[in-house]
Amino acid sequence: MASNLRFQDKVAIVTGGCKGIGRGCVDIFVENGAKVAVFDIDDAVGETMKPEGPGEVFYIHCDMTKEEQIKAAVEATIDKFQKIDCLVNNAGWHPPARTIDGFSSEEFRKLLDLNLIGYFLACKGGIVGMTRALATDEGRHGVRVNSISPGCVWTPLFEEWAKTAEKGEMEQIKDISILRRFADPREIGMACLFLAADATFTTGEDLSCTAGIERGYGIKMK
Repeated sequence: MASNLRFQDKVAIVTGGCKGIGRGCVDIFVENGAKVAVFDIDDAVGETMKPEGPGEVFYIHCDMTKEEQIKAAVEATIDKFQKIDCLVNNAGWHPPARTIDGFSSEEFRKLLDLNLIGYFLACKGGIVGMTRALATDEGRHGVRVNSISPGCVWTPLFEEWAKTAEKGEMEQIKDISILRRFADPREIGMACLFLAADATFTTGEDLSCTAGIERGYGIKMK
């Protein structure tokens, strides 16, 4: 009988996989049979992760702004699983709401080190451009490179920000999207699985997971 596990015995790396979107990706991949190496710095969570599913999790402490730690984590993954089939570059941080002159140059450099130079979540314009360039360079090796642009996802980071929102602000943000709701991290994980397992002729593309925000603000259609 054929297995319905879409990533069975494949090896995936998920950076920032202890919480939020990263955790959603880990759960979805494990449920679909993958061996998942989680690169993160949250040892308290990472060392106790036991997602449900036939796959498995291998946690590695890794600061994604430290090149030597990234190299060591990749080597540890290969030593354990002998291969890498998929890399989900998720680790990132969204700064608090403030104007550009509210950031010091050092804070801005750290943001770019994690989110752009580390190839991750924010700095989306840079990510899309880098995705296309990497896809062009790596296609001759059979490597596909795609990115995902998520909208408002209910993560621990977003929840912390929501506590500071003014009355009614969260509903306004929700209504901006056509679907008028926030995403669950697992929904982004399912999009990642689609790109890894099913979209085998897709590369250099950015998959929008925003509930249609860019199609026209939902709040205008009330």
